[in-house]
Amino acid sequence: MEEIIKKADALIEALPYIRDFHGKTFVIKYGGKVILSETAQKRLLEDLVFLHFVGIKPVLVHGGGPSITQKAASLGKIARFVDGRRVTDAAMIKIVEETLGEINQKLVRMIQEMKVDAVGLHGMKEGIIKVRKMETEVDLGFVGEITEVDAEPIRAVLKKRAIPIVIPLGKGKDKLTYNVNADDAASEVATALKADKFILLTDVRGILRHSEDENSLISTLSQKEAEELIERKVIQAGMIPKVKACINALRGGVKKTHIVDGRLTHAILLEIFTDKGVGTEIVR
Repeated sequence: MEEIIKKADALIEALPYIRDFHGKTFVIKYGGKVILSETAQKRLLEDLVFLHFVGIKPVLVHGGGPSITQKAASLGKIARFVDGRRVTDAAMIKIVEETLGEINQKLVRMIQEMKVDAVGLHGMKEGIIKVRKMETEVDLGFVGEITEVDAEPIRAVLKKRAIPIVIPLGKGKDKLTYNVNADDAASEVATALKADKFILLTDVRGILRHSEDENSLISTLSQKEAEELIERKVIQAGMIPKVKACINALRGGVKKTHIVDGRLTHAILLEIFTDKGVGTEIVR
């Protein structure tokens, strides 16, 4: 009986959040090492389906970097990176597009098996993500900087009460496909949709005050504090682009952003529907 009462208490704790978020749009970015785990995928999609049924509009933008690297290696092509960006020649962009397409179809299928409609959207083919070729000292090939996001194809899917799942590839002025950073793509999609929340799932707990101490998790940061922590090098390495993606979304009008450990079972529900949360929220 005590266990059943705890479950009822959890629902009551979630009730004010369900009320406040009803009808709101949440953009969730999912990728990296987390996407390789079958269990993590299933738990994430269960969270999305739960959000859908309580009246929230989830939009999923997924990457797939490690999967792309694995696929390239199986074809005898070694991945090269410059400043964290994948060098993407004509052969590599085909691998990127094929791998992301396979991930997208799998996610769509898994959601549909949970009796909810889901629609895969290709950022380039649907004209959602428009880019220009990224100019750097080293030619990165088909790597783009986002210039514009057209959110209408995503809104059309939401109007049909389906979950949009977006492949973060962009269309250049030359009408060719360009690889884009998935964190940036998700941030820009959140901005274009005027989302209430931008949730970035990663493979760490969140932002730590001391990088070696898992218990030094920072639960809440203002945008200004986040910028100061980058300056002071408290936020370092791979966390910098994630925090900058959150800051960009806040500047674009998104109300709250979250960095959450996607390896954690039902991480999204724990972050959104509990008083303490489990990750780091960055707010204006």
